[in-house]
Amino acid sequence: MRATTILSSLPLAFVLLASVHAQEVRTGADAFSTWQADAPGASRHIRATDLPPPSLHQNDPEAPDFERLPKVVDAPQGRMPDVPAGFAVEVLARDLNKPRVIRIAPNGDIFVAESGSGRVLAFPAEAAKGGAATPQIFAENLERPFGIAFYPSAEPRYVYVAAANEVVRYPYRSGDRKAKGPSEVIIADIPTKRHWTRDLAVSRDGQRLFVSIGSASNVAAGMPNKSSEETKAFEKTHGLGAAWGEEENRAVVRVFDPEGGSVRNFATGLRNCSGMAIQPGTDTLWCTGNERDHLGPNLVPDFLTSVREGGFYGWPWYYTGGNEDPAHAGERPDLKDRVLTPDVLLQAHSSTMQIAFYDADAFPAEYRGDAFATMRGSWNREDRTGYKVVRARMKDGKPTGVYEDFMTGFVLDKDTVWGRPTGLAVAPDGALLISDDANGTLFRVAYKGSK
Repeated sequence: MRATTILSSLPLAFVLLASVHAQEVRTGADAFSTWQADAPGASRHIRATDLPPPSLHQNDPEAPDFERLPKVVDAPQGRMPDVPAGFAVEVLARDLNKPRVIRIAPNGDIFVAESGSGRVLAFPAEAAKGGAATPQIFAENLERPFGIAFYPSAEPRYVYVAAANEVVRYPYRSGDRKAKGPSEVIIADIPTKRHWTRDLAVSRDGQRLFVSIGSASNVAAGMPNKSSEETKAFEKTHGLGAAWGEEENRAVVRVFDPEGGSVRNFATGLRNCSGMAIQPGTDTLWCTGNERDHLGPNLVPDFLTSVREGGFYGWPWYYTGGNEDPAHAGERPDLKDRVLTPDVLLQAHSSTMQIAFYDADAFPAEYRGDAFATMRGSWNREDRTGYKVVRARMKDGKPTGVYEDFMTGFVLDKDTVWGRPTGLAVAPDGALLISDDANGTLFRVAYKGSK
């Protein structure tokens, strides 16, 4: 078993960076710059009208355009991620086994899906402030656990966990760091081919839970044909634009009641919604989007988007609105004008993972209401993108489309990285907690004020 003790022997490890001068927002071709241009405060606004034409330059649309898997190394001695001026980074824990989703219990305890070990870990609330603690194993023997949700949200009686193959729940009372009973299967037999990251979210009224289920393929190139009549009949029960065959009930967000007695598709055409969150103070569900390969280095943009009930987001026939995927040319002209365009477009192939809204007041006021998102980083393009945490700017609760780098510096050169940000959550004291699943690290980012 790997050591998972919070570091207690080290002094506070943080960096305060020099001021980053206000930068103009990169638009057009400049918005597609890669890791060399990343730095805290660097801003981009990718618009649907800026996208290049697709470059279908290989014969197999299920294959990536390019393979450049990163070489992951230990953090260089004394190295910390780069963050904006006035912020500090501290390492909370090391040697976790692929930590991914982080969720905060109502009492402040930190729950972490340790996907590599099949466990859910629970750290005491004090750990979020940098105190020494050892996590307990809340649950284990799960198949790649990912999503975690407390239900009901205010005074939970259960912890729901979404593993690759099922959604289960455990009995829970405030302060429990080890499940008091066995798991109860709520949704069984979720197929596990290809995308396996299943996130969870709970509606504000507590009546509904959501689970994201990614596609089984890149672009459903081998999907069997259906007649127009068969397609219409299928969509009546599965949703507009829903794919079929091995893709049935995949590339979707599903909604279910707390007992799992009613499960249906809530939104379709989302190739891989790896992260979900309810925007604070609203009933609006948000989703991160991992888009398809095979169309070139700058297609298709990853995204952050609000998710409408009954909404269709394009996959596999269209992308970023009514842009037809060449792999499905001419197949579904009826869908072209019904595709919803995501709210915030991000650099393609960034592997955008988790989203969290900043609803605390420990950061400067301008951060309140904005969304943070993690980018695990590209593996399928020549020049790397991602490997960072970004901040999506909101105005009056609405997305502006602009996003800026918040935590960068994980890429050492064109081949080598020392971290892949994956999970994130806002701690009760307003700090931002971030997991790196490449080196098994948990970071804490706090605001220390102007220097």
